[in-house]
Amino acid sequence: MADVIVPEDLWEEDTQGVLLTWLFDDGDQVDAGDMLAEVMVDKAQFEIASPCSGTLRIVKDVDDPVDRGDVIGAVG
Repeated sequence: MADVIVPEDLWEEDTQGVLLTWLFDDGDQVDAGDMLAEVMVDKAQFEIASPCSGTLRIVKDVDDPVDRGDVIGAVG
């Protein structure tokens, strides 16, 4: 199982983002590199890719606040 993590270098400022949307549902099969989620930070939108192939398990819900380095889900 591999964590889906908001990358540390996704944005530069020390601000909090918001989980905007999941592009797959909990329990869906995903492939490595699939875009899984979108995060909004100061009117900029960032995509988070799957670290590996497997079954997606969602940890954070849409509209939850997120920081760089937060685990938002897992694939395994």
